[in-house]
Amino acid sequence: MSELFLGAMSFGRGPGLVDVDGARRIVDLYAEAGGNVIDTADKYDSGGSERVVGEVLAGRRDRFVLATKYTRSRDPRDPNAAGNHRKNLVASLDASLRRLRTDYLDLYWVHIWDPYTPIEETIRALDDVVRAGKVLHIGISDAPAWVITRANTMAEFRNQTPFACVQVPYNVLTRDIEREVLPMAEMLGLTVATWRTLHRGVLAGRAERAADDRERSVAAALDEAGRQLGVRPAQVAIAWVRARSRAIHPLIGVSSHEHLGELLDAVDVVLPPEVITGLDAASGYAPGFLADFIEAGGRAELGMQLDVYR
Repeated sequence: MSELFLGAMSFGRGPGLVDVDGARRIVDLYAEAGGNVIDTADKYDSGGSERVVGEVLAGRRDRFVLATKYTRSRDPRDPNAAGNHRKNLVASLDASLRRLRTDYLDLYWVHIWDPYTPIEETIRALDDVVRAGKVLHIGISDAPAWVITRANTMAEFRNQTPFACVQVPYNVLTRDIEREVLPMAEMLGLTVATWRTLHRGVLAGRAERAADDRERSVAAALDEAGRQLGVRPAQVAIAWVRARSRAIHPLIGVSSHEHLGELLDAVDVVLPPEVITGLDAASGYAPGFLADFIEAGGRAELGMQLDVYR
């Protein structure tokens, strides 16, 4: 898979969305740069994003790692049209395949953890569609670390398909995954796709969108780092995310191919240690319990520095 994933949330047929022609220009530029992962969901523009992606990839679908998601309601009047249970999975998958004009998915995401459906049912249903050849790999988005760990332990024990990747929000302002999700993913060998990489544009030089002083402070630190390195703030923000772990693949979503070109250049940006340290300090992030407790215990009791939560 390519280092950056292309998010297709902005693709669709509704007002303000990227139409087929615009999406084709974006995908063509992404592919020319070596990108091959396109990520969408059945909920984006009520299936419109999938339709646009399916049309854009017609005739070259197998060149891409195609991913979509299910879970969120397809019909608010139908209680069975949402959730991670088998009935919604089967109906959602078949509809997505039709819209995407393909007979299989490279990656099928659980869009969000559903606490009302036993994870055993979800894993078994996902394993069935993998064995049927409709899905190659499975992932889960926006779920607690303990849920993912339990699911993969059961899958291993029962010879079923485990989650291969997780999708979570992550940027220099939003670092909660460093407490449990990121260490879990690294330990289990899972790929981490990160969304909200630019935090509504705040981290891409749009400081006017900042909600508070902390966001403005981090935006200013990114601007300064960009000036020092001769690159754009958005490129610094993406480079910072990539520097945290080799498991991470930032998701980038754009509304024009011109904007995409700037973001793709971020893969060539290497942040000096002092820049990373400065951005870390500007974020004001505190790992909290258990991370600080275990780190202190490791130093005091084991005579070593533990890097599990780093």
